[in-house]
Amino acid sequence: MKRTSRDIRTANRYEVLRHVIAGSPVSRQHLAAATGLSLATVATLVGELLRLGAITEVGHEDSDGGRPRGLVAVNGSGGALVGVDVAETYIHVELFDLSLAVLARAEEELRPERPGESGPEQVVARIATAVRAVVTAAAVPDERVLGVGVSLPGQVDREGGVSVFAPNWDWHDVPVLDLLAGHLPHPLYLDNPLRACTVAELWFGAARGRDDAVVVNLGTGVGAGLALGGTLHRGATNSAGEWGHTTLVLDGRPCHCGAQGCVESYVGAPGIMRNLRELSPGSPLLHPDDQTATIEALGRALADGDPVAVKTVRNTARYLGAGLADLVNLVNPEVIVLSSWVAARLGEPLLAEVRTAVAGRALRRPLASTRIVLSPIPDNPVSLGAATFALEGWLASAGRAHAPARRRANGRSRGG
Repeated sequence: MKRTSRDIRTANRYEVLRHVIAGSPVSRQHLAAATGLSLATVATLVGELLRLGAITEVGHEDSDGGRPRGLVAVNGSGGALVGVDVAETYIHVELFDLSLAVLARAEEELRPERPGESGPEQVVARIATAVRAVVTAAAVPDERVLGVGVSLPGQVDREGGVSVFAPNWDWHDVPVLDLLAGHLPHPLYLDNPLRACTVAELWFGAARGRDDAVVVNLGTGVGAGLALGGTLHRGATNSAGEWGHTTLVLDGRPCHCGAQGCVESYVGAPGIMRNLRELSPGSPLLHPDDQTATIEALGRALADGDPVAVKTVRNTARYLGAGLADLVNLVNPEVIVLSSWVAARLGEPLLAEVRTAVAGRALRRPLASTRIVLSPIPDNPVSLGAATFALEGWLASAGRAHAPARRRANGRSRGG
């Protein structure tokens, strides 16, 4: 779609606020240098953000012989944002202030192996319960919640608020935001964990200050969020990054997507369980009906040097390294970030094996410029990234004062 001048202005407003949040307090001159926008444009955008209550004036700093420069900082109390990380086995929700500091958390367990646990109505109801819990815990009035960003696994229609395809749940064209709008009074925004993790890393993590980065989401599902030229890459239909469903082994293991031999079927949590089962069918590390418990047991055993755990992770890293080497050769990124809960549980031992595996397969020149690291974000990167979708939506809606109440800037809210 062709970008309008309003779209560009919204994007610039968002970029300026992103730099204020990352570096408070900052001067307008610093923001101009960081964003590449003119000082006059930055001054106008800062004025808009001041009027919105998103930032505040906080004094001055000395300049080199000139007049003191005014400083602005994020106004943390200017509103609240909710980020929702919906994974195949859990719902994790965090409520943030405008500085993206966490004010409250809630979690709901999902057991997809139980009949009805992963149906759309059940999942939506659990999301709503967790969102209400964090809003209540932080004692934030509903009108101060600027938006709720929801990250949902699989392919999503961001504009329409629809889960197009969630292979692990066999969801097809589920109108998630319409369903959720019946439970919550807040503006709602939808995307998936690949984009959420990537935005979180661009704002606060290992991709900050990098032009070209890949953020690999390792959980039940697997994908690769792309930042190209310092900007999140969505693709023509918001489907970029489905690297987990590229072919790793011809005629290999069946995948939930319907294909065979996908990356995800070897390095997602269920794939790792299968790697363990093939190596040691009777291993006490294997919890056949609980992938979270299995990965946690592997992580603990790795720390103790258990030979079965070590070999399982080494075998997994061989598959993962082959897939990552393709990304190194194809994208030529500055950094590849291993993110999400499987990467966090297996940690440095997995990272070391992956680096070795990639080094044996990637081309020398692009590999020389690529760092492979674990996500440094201490809390949940997906919920953090999802909250930034709500922030982006709120900034867009601020420029559309006459938009219908039910839908503003791709957000949904009850009423109207």
